[in-house]
Amino acid sequence: MSSPIIVWLRQDQRLSDHPAFAAAEAGGRVVIPCYVLDTRETHTRQPGAASRWWLHHSLADLDHRIRERNGRLLLRRGNPVSVLTELALELQASAVFFSRAVEPHCRRDEAALISALEAHGVGAQGFEGNLLFSPEVIQNRSGAPFRVFTPFWKQCLASRAKMRTPTGPVSPQFSVDLPDGDRLEDWNLLPSQPNWATRIAQTWQPGEIAGHAMLEQFAAKASAYSDHRNFPAEDGTSRLSPYLHFGNISAAQAYAGVTISGQKPSRGAASFQREVGWREFSAHLLFHFPHLPEKPFRPEFVDFPWEDNPALLRAWQLGRTGFPIVDAGMRQLWQTGWMHNRVRMVAASILVKHLLIHWRQGEAWFWDTLVDADLANNVAGWQWVAGCGADAAPYFRIFNPVLQGQKFDVDGRYVRRWIPELASLPDRYLHAPWLAPDEALSKAGIRLGETYPMPLVQPDVGRKRALAALETLKSSTT
Repeated sequence: MSSPIIVWLRQDQRLSDHPAFAAAEAGGRVVIPCYVLDTRETHTRQPGAASRWWLHHSLADLDHRIRERNGRLLLRRGNPVSVLTELALELQASAVFFSRAVEPHCRRDEAALISALEAHGVGAQGFEGNLLFSPEVIQNRSGAPFRVFTPFWKQCLASRAKMRTPTGPVSPQFSVDLPDGDRLEDWNLLPSQPNWATRIAQTWQPGEIAGHAMLEQFAAKASAYSDHRNFPAEDGTSRLSPYLHFGNISAAQAYAGVTISGQKPSRGAASFQREVGWREFSAHLLFHFPHLPEKPFRPEFVDFPWEDNPALLRAWQLGRTGFPIVDAGMRQLWQTGWMHNRVRMVAASILVKHLLIHWRQGEAWFWDTLVDADLANNVAGWQWVAGCGADAAPYFRIFNPVLQGQKFDVDGRYVRRWIPELASLPDRYLHAPWLAPDEALSKAGIRLGETYPMPLVQPDVGRKRALAALETLKSSTT
C-alpha cells in the first residue's frame, strides 16, 4: 500500500465541504478516515448520554457513506494522540490531516499530535472547516478578541471576503487495506435498559443526508424565521444545532443554505445567519478564553453567593418547578434531547436567578441531556443567562416565567403538549396555575402540590433574592 493520508475525524462527520478530505484528495494518495473514541478520564470532557446516542448513529451513517465509496471508517479508542501516532507509524502514513477545533483539550491534542508526528518525520496539518472564520482573523481595532457580540458580528459581516464558503462533496480514493479497528457496537454508546432514547430516535435522524434534508426544509421557510423563532409551539426554528455540532453539516453550508446565490438574504434568513453568528461568537470566545468552562468570564462573579440545594436542582431537572413554561421545556429536553431556545433561556434563568443554583450545575445537565451539547455554545449560553458571561446586558435581566409563557405561548399549545396534566386549565391561568381559583382547578382535575407542584419560589420573591445576591457581590468588590 502506498503511503496513505490519515484524516482524523472529530466534529466534522461529513463528506462535503470538508477541507481536510479535500486536501487529502488533492494529494493523490489513498485516504484512511479514522475516528478515535477518547477514553481518557482526565484532561477531557466525555460526551453526555444524549450526545453518545447521536455519535453512534452519526458514525454509522458516515461509515455507510464511505463504504458506498469502497472505503471504511476506521474506529479506534484510547488517547487520540497515542492512537494516531502509532497508527501513522504502523501504516507508514505520509501525514495526518484534521479539522481544527476550539475546545481547550482538543487544541492541546492537536499540538501534541503535531509534535509527536514531527518527531517521527510524519506530517500533520489542521484545516479550518468547523467555523465561518478562523478565530485569529476576527479582531477588534486593538488586535484583541471581541468580548461583545454586536461589534463581533459587524466585523464578521465586514470581513465576508475571509468567510468560508462551502465546497462540494469529496471523492478521495479511500483505502481498502485497513488494519483492524473497533466495532461501533462494542463502544456501548447507546442506552440498554431502560432505553430512554425511544422518543429521541423518533425525533431525530442523525447524519449528513438527514442534516442537508433538514437544512433544505428550513431554507424553504427561512424568510419567516424572525417572526416565528421565539414561539416554542411553532415549527419556526431550524433544528440544525446537533447537525452543526457533530459536523454533519458545516457552518458555511448552514449560512449559505438559506439564501440564493447572488441575492440579498431575506429578513428572516439574515436573522438566522445572525444566530449562526452567535454560534461563531461562542466558539471564538472559547478559543481565546479557554477557562470559560470552569470560570466566569467576568471575574467578579467568582465570589457570587451561589446556593447548594440538590432538592431544588432535582426538581428543575425533572420539570417540577411549578412554572409551566419551564417544566414543559425540561420535559421536552428529557424526552427529545432538545429544547426550544427561548425556553432554554427562561429555564436557565429560573435556575441561576430565582433558585440561585450555580450555572455550572445547569450546564452539566444540559451537557448530558442535549443532542446538540456543544461546549462553547453551552458554556457561553449559561454564562450569558447568569450575567457573568461575555455580554453587555446587566445581571438584573431576569426572565419572569409567567410573562414569558403568556407572551410566547399565548394559547398554551406548548405547555399543554408537554404537561398534559394542565391541559384542561383555561388559558388565563395556564402559565400561573397557583393563581387559579379552586373551582377552575377542580374542574381541570388539578390538585396543586399533588398532580402538579406549587412554584418552588414566587416570581417576585425569586427576583428579589437574585438582586439581593448581586448586591452582596457589589459590596464585596467595593
